[in-house]
Amino acid sequence: MIKSELILKLRNKYPSLSLNDTEKILDLFLNNILKSLQNSKKIEIRGFGTFSKRINKEKFVRNPKTNEKIFKKENHKIHFKIGKILHKRINSIDQIKG
Repeated sequence: MIKSELILKLRNKYPSLSLNDTEKILDLFLNNILKSLQNSKKIEIRGFGTFSKRINKEKFVRNPKTNEKIFKKENHKIHFKIGKILHKRINSIDQIKG
C-alpha cells in the first residue's frame, strides 16, 4: 500500500474529514515517528509493532567479485518488530487461505 491509498482509505472511513485534513493528519503522524527515530527513541504502536533505530558498526567488508577489502562506515537502520496481535491476525489469514 502506498501513502495515497492509505489517505483514501482513511478518507472513506472518516467522511467528515476533508482530503487535505486526512493528508495533514497522516503527515503529522509519520513526521512524529521520523523525529522520534532521529532522536533514538523507540516507537511502540500496541497491537501493531515497535520501531527502533539500530547501529551498524564500521567494519571492513569484502567485494566478492574482486576480493578487495572495503571500509564501510557506521550507519543506522530501522528495525521493526511485529506486535503479537498483528502477528496472530496475519497467521490466521494465511491459515484460512492455505
